[in-house]
Amino acid sequence: MRKVKLYEIAHSRAGDKGDSVNLSLIPYQEEDYEWLQREVTSERVKKHLCEIVNGQVVRYELPLIKAFNFVCTESLAGGVTTSLALDPHGKSLSSALLEMEIEAPAGRLE
Repeated sequence: MRKVKLYEIAHSRAGDKGDSVNLSLIPYQEEDYEWLQREVTSERVKKHLCEIVNGQVVRYELPLIKAFNFVCTESLAGGVTTSLALDPHGKSLSSALLEMEIEAPAGRLE
């Protein structure tokens, strides 16, 4: 089974507040929503971002607009204004999320 990176089938936006970040995940094709729903769970996102996110990852499903929102706590080294870390902003985490690989269903993207 072929693996694909999320950036091949979806895009992401991000926002940060304090030590938490919101990461959206929006498929380019609406029909890919159910595929992402199966493959991109809170647990898999937490595992993928394990070196960045120290807190919880909670997934919110937005089926009417075919999108997801992941809220990641304890992920910005204390927050943008309190951290000495370089570039801990949420925007860079949306790119990190899109590097995640998932398995493509048979016949999809071949």
